[in-house]
Amino acid sequence: MSAGQIAALIAAAAFVVLVLLVGLALHKLGKTLDAATEAIQRTNDNTDPLLLGANQTITHVNTQLERVDGITANAQAVTGNVSALTSVFTATLGSPLVKTAALSYGISKAIKTRRKKKEAKAARPSRRGRK
Repeated sequence: MSAGQIAALIAAAAFVVLVLLVGLALHKLGKTLDAATEAIQRTNDNTDPLLLGANQTITHVNTQLERVDGITANAQAVTGNVSALTSVFTATLGSPLVKTAALSYGISKAIKTRRKKKEAKAARPSRRGRK
């Protein structure tokens, strides 16, 4: 064998090794792609029940929000009724009560003033008996 033939034989062996390494890498890549495909399929299969559960939860939350809206509307109506009742009470009884309170205060003040004047008069010595 000549040197050229030995070099060709070594090159052919290196090429075979290279092809085997590339084939091994492609085989591993194929397994990785199969595993990724299987994982995606399982994820897809498990997503449907998850989305159905989320849909049911959202429906339940919407139902609860409608109830809260009703409660809020009722509370607003009660607040309006209390405000109207307060206005009616103030209009019908507020003014007479204020007037009655003012009158009773004025009368008690006048009585106290008269008492003080009587007490002051009684405390002064009388000058009629002296000459």
